[in-house]
Amino acid sequence: MFRKNSSIFKLYFILLIFFVTSAYAIQPFCCFSIVVGKKASVDGAVLFAHNEDDTPPQIVNWYKVPRLSSSPEEFIVLKNGARVPQVSQTWSYLWLEMPGMDFSDSFFNEWGVVIASDACASREKEGELKDGGIGYELRCLMAARARTAKDAVKIGGKLVTEYGYNSSGRTYILADPSEAWVLAVVNGKHWVAQRVPDDEVMVIPNYYTIREINLTDTTNFLGSPDIVDYAIKKEWYIPSPDNAFNFCDAYNSPGSAKNDGNIHRMWRGVNLLANEPYPVTATFPFSFKPAKKIAISDLFSVLRDHYEDTSYDLTAGYQAGSPHHTDESTICAEATQYGFVAQLRDWMPVDIGAVLWLAPRRPCTQLALPWYCGITEIPAGFARADFQNALKNHFNRPEEIYEENPQLAYYQFSIFSEQMDDNYGKKIHQIREKWAEYEMNLLENQADFESRILKIYKQNPEQARMMLNEFISFKATQVREMVKQRME
Repeated sequence: MFRKNSSIFKLYFILLIFFVTSAYAIQPFCCFSIVVGKKASVDGAVLFAHNEDDTPPQIVNWYKVPRLSSSPEEFIVLKNGARVPQVSQTWSYLWLEMPGMDFSDSFFNEWGVVIASDACASREKEGELKDGGIGYELRCLMAARARTAKDAVKIGGKLVTEYGYNSSGRTYILADPSEAWVLAVVNGKHWVAQRVPDDEVMVIPNYYTIREINLTDTTNFLGSPDIVDYAIKKEWYIPSPDNAFNFCDAYNSPGSAKNDGNIHRMWRGVNLLANEPYPVTATFPFSFKPAKKIAISDLFSVLRDHYEDTSYDLTAGYQAGSPHHTDESTICAEATQYGFVAQLRDWMPVDIGAVLWLAPRRPCTQLALPWYCGITEIPAGFARADFQNALKNHFNRPEEIYEENPQLAYYQFSIFSEQMDDNYGKKIHQIREKWAEYEMNLLENQADFESRILKIYKQNPEQARMMLNEFISFKATQVREMVKQRME
């Protein structure tokens, strides 16, 4: 399609930007997340599913950043100039980087802490900032310094309290092999966090979902001590005996809370998993009981959803074209850059028990591969440069970054997804059947594979990590070849 002519490729991306920017005027919210507590999952794992959505064109680089050491006098200089003291040692992490983007990267550190986020616009227009505040670097610092999800909440909350958050608002989802938390930050120096119950499921589109809070219950809540008083001061909350404080009601931007795309995606995600149906007009809970124990495949079914068989499916079962080219904000969307399900198990060594099942670009047209926490390197072709260069130049992306590069895996996955849209209804069933067979084989063989690795890990952890490297390198190469064979 665009394999030979880079000028055509550039023109394609210019037109794509125009199309998606126009679509975003109608549907400006896209990211989507689900958390499943360990008592609500099939295998006892904490599960965290996420679709990362950002206006195309984008490039996603995979990096494995090792542990790094610093001297006591070193500082991290934030994008807007604030200086954060460095720690003596940072943890290793897998980094999904979108060059130049402020709020899009995801992280998976050596302790099994997974971090991603959904934009959540707040009411706050005059938040207090110190030296320009903190934004992009917040998730990086949590990933590099946290040993648990709750630890990440405390680190993130402290940074927001010190420097102020320099965007309208956002919810960070933080999961580890034992539990998961959501951290809602507001423009300025206010934040609140809530633990996801072990036996429940949480769904979040692009608005705050934390409701009633109890900051004296530090097992389940953390936050700014004045979170209620500040809302009263701003007249976002009027206290009365029959009007308990509700964080999302007080701090949500009315535009995001009332946006149809947000409401419909929340409704769809909840109803695909809950044990009782909710009308689209419902006040959705922070978390809920699932209809059954949730599996990885269940979550990918949600991440791949476009309201099929509902009144919000504007394609009439794909007869009217691709579900990515409508005015309806779907869970798997035009702007989806990747989808993942983190499988986090606390009864195994984290190198093997924590796995990121990742589907690049749109998950409906790609298969998911298991990226184990213990890998020490990324297969060739999954990044443009090395992690040192990326750390230094994240906001200095080169002009040629979107030019045709068939050696780069993400370019290949992206073009394949676009080609699927050309005749989505005819192609999708065939490709999903093929990918589903491959994924099922991975899942069915997972226990045997991990059993073999565990035996070696007990005697020689380094050798086991090398085997994980070989496994993902082989599978990634195999999948790239499968995609190449199916490209037009």
